[in-house]
Amino acid sequence: MTLPPKRGRYFQFKELQKCTDNFSKTNEIGESVYRKVYKGCCTDGVVVAIHRLKKGSALDNFKGFQIEIVMLSRIHHKSIVSILGFCFERGEKLLVCEYIYKGTLRDNLDGNGGMYLDWEKRLQIALDSARGLAYLHEQHIVHCDINTVNILLDENLNAKITDFGFARWVDMHVSSQVTGTTARQESGCTEILRRDAPEFYLLGGRFSKKSDVYNFGMVMLELLTGRHVYEFGTDGNTFLDEKVEGAIDENERKHYGLRDMIDPQIVNQVKNVGLRKFVQLAMKCLKYSASDRPSVSEAMREIEIILELDGSEETTAVDHSADFGNEISRSLL
Repeated sequence: MTLPPKRGRYFQFKELQKCTDNFSKTNEIGESVYRKVYKGCCTDGVVVAIHRLKKGSALDNFKGFQIEIVMLSRIHHKSIVSILGFCFERGEKLLVCEYIYKGTLRDNLDGNGGMYLDWEKRLQIALDSARGLAYLHEQHIVHCDINTVNILLDENLNAKITDFGFARWVDMHVSSQVTGTTARQESGCTEILRRDAPEFYLLGGRFSKKSDVYNFGMVMLELLTGRHVYEFGTDGNTFLDEKVEGAIDENERKHYGLRDMIDPQIVNQVKNVGLRKFVQLAMKCLKYSASDRPSVSEAMREIEIILELDGSEETTAVDHSADFGNEISRSLL
């Protein structure tokens, strides 16, 4: 396997054992169905994140591992985690990536990351994530697993997309759909399936750029509410998108009918204009038909406008954004 210069080197397994204290539990910083992630310190003092694929998991195959290495080695963007190296020996498959100090967006929304995320910062995280995803789509890559666990926050709370185990290149000359991502379906996890686009779980694991957009819409709702996509509650099992859609009240001026849904930490920070447009954009990303969803570049530009609006007085903002608001409203009909 040939990698571009300076974008990844081969690590010996014993090196990674040493820098993680033999993959000790104390150095474990994350886990999914398919991999565990460890914090490690290399001999040169560089702190890294080591992704160790679980043996026998759906992603434990050499071809998929190769694709992830080559893909990460060829992309470079400030909103995407960088690869530093890799290892495959003794039946092990490991990726060595830059260490992102503040952990996952999901942990921080749950209050486990030690960081307070105000409304403006959440908007910026949405914008960072959209920019990273737009870059991937420009490179004809679909991520296939955008969610709040796969968005990390650095020490300045800048967002970075990680975990490319399901990512695939798509042919720029044909319909950008990808097969072979059925491993998540086989996991049987309701939350995983729910945050994915309808075409994924209804059409045998087919995925496209617009499917990434659907996932991004779910991330937007999690940023607004702080809630999980799928929750168990006294009122039964609930899906976040359905609860938000059912609560929206066009006639309620201040919180759009969503006061009880918005994360209590930010409920008094959101402004009417920015909130409405944020929710409208999220629901547009979550349209059932992929053709009705915006591209991620369009979503990115709309979030830029929302950030601008959020710092404006409402009367000024309404005048400034009338055309934008009308376009979003029409798209939701």
